[in-house]
Amino acid sequence: MKLATSVVHVQNDRTRVTEWIFESGAETGPHVHGHDYVIVPITSGTIRLVDSEGERDVVLQPGASYFRRAGTSHNVFNVGLNELRFVEVELI
Repeated sequence: MKLATSVVHVQNDRTRVTEWIFESGAETGPHVHGHDYVIVPITSGTIRLVDSEGERDVVLQPGASYFRRAGTSHNVFNVGLNELRFVEVELI
């Protein structure tokens, strides 16, 4: 298993901002989000989300952000050939 890497840019009592870097084929590993969060893609690419409902591919475009509620449980894979980056903003 090739894991994605991350760099925390901001962490305080209200937010955590993390940049995620996925080489081709990398994944986060299964995890559950403890806070509401926003994803802000930096590069374009395709991720595969695997959760209790199955799996689906999602195309990310730079700046096309999306919001998810706390409790989201999934694994995220970069299924593209190029490196993929996004910023995750957790609302603590």
